[in-house]
Amino acid sequence: MNPSSYKQQNSYVPRRNMLLALAAFVVVVAGIKAAEAILVPFLVALFLAVICYPLILWFSRKGIPVWVGILFIVCCIILVEMALASLISSSLASFTGNVPVYQMRLKGFYVEAIQWLQNHGVTNIDPISEFDPSSIMPIAATMLKQLAGLLKNAFFVLITLIFILFEAGGITAKLQAIYADKKETLDNYASIFAGVNRFLGIKTLTSIATGLLVTAWLLILGVDYALLWGVLAFLLNYIPTIGSIIASIPALLLALVQLGPAEMGVCAVGYLVINVTISNFIEPRFMGEGVGLSALVVFLSMAFWGWVLGPAGMLLSVPLTMSVKIAAGANYRLRWLAIMLGTNSEAHYLVDQMHRREKRKKKRSG
Repeated sequence: MNPSSYKQQNSYVPRRNMLLALAAFVVVVAGIKAAEAILVPFLVALFLAVICYPLILWFSRKGIPVWVGILFIVCCIILVEMALASLISSSLASFTGNVPVYQMRLKGFYVEAIQWLQNHGVTNIDPISEFDPSSIMPIAATMLKQLAGLLKNAFFVLITLIFILFEAGGITAKLQAIYADKKETLDNYASIFAGVNRFLGIKTLTSIATGLLVTAWLLILGVDYALLWGVLAFLLNYIPTIGSIIASIPALLLALVQLGPAEMGVCAVGYLVINVTISNFIEPRFMGEGVGLSALVVFLSMAFWGWVLGPAGMLLSVPLTMSVKIAAGANYRLRWLAIMLGTNSEAHYLVDQMHRREKRKKKRSG
């Protein structure tokens, strides 16, 4: 065979492999989307298991049987789910009944704002004849309804969680039996699990703190449904930056129609202080480098997983993408993917570390 023709033929291999990978990706995504009804509760159970597994280990170190620890965790989850179901159902029913009142008040504020602008020389305004406040908060309402739907599947989630927790204790032994002569592979799996567990654990604690602080702040200001908006802030805190903005919209609108523009501004300042403090100071301090996602990746992952798994996918988007990033970071060949998913500050940090290593090598060689 002519060497030039052989080289030309082999040049198509990477392109063919890329097409096969893209085709496989499309098939996998289509399968995930088709299995949404089963996959979403399973993913919820899986993430709950990752969060709860350290507590199971703590019970084991104290000499408490595993089944006792699992029973305790399941009982706690049932109590939380019952409280959330009661809160969400009652709050949504009451909020739906008050929508016409909020609509009239918001329309009045809008008309007053238009008149004020016209009195101050701004005349090129096309007033909106109908102003429906329900159209402003579809994402929040949809996510709350999706949460209620997940709570309806609580039995399936709990059964799956129980089996995962019972099975988790034997996963280490199975991996050791499979990769007995590959210590590096076992270490990679251990680092992936530790990274995902650390991320979800810290994110859950900071989300709880965000929800409690938002609820307390709204109760102080006297905004309706403060507990409901606190739950929404807790859930959407798993979505950095974008989630906190979405969670604040319904509370700010209610503060406007209930208390007035000045109080709405005070409410907005409270949201800003809470989210900036937790996301920019507390979380980075405990999570450290290598666990952040760029704003573009957060937005794209939220859009992608929301399209594939529905509104619940938007809530799970960051944990899912974060798991991919941690897994890629533990694999040398996929480290580039972890860097691309990360923030610019992490990339600058890695570049600085590389420059420092080069300087140390030059000093040693000199």
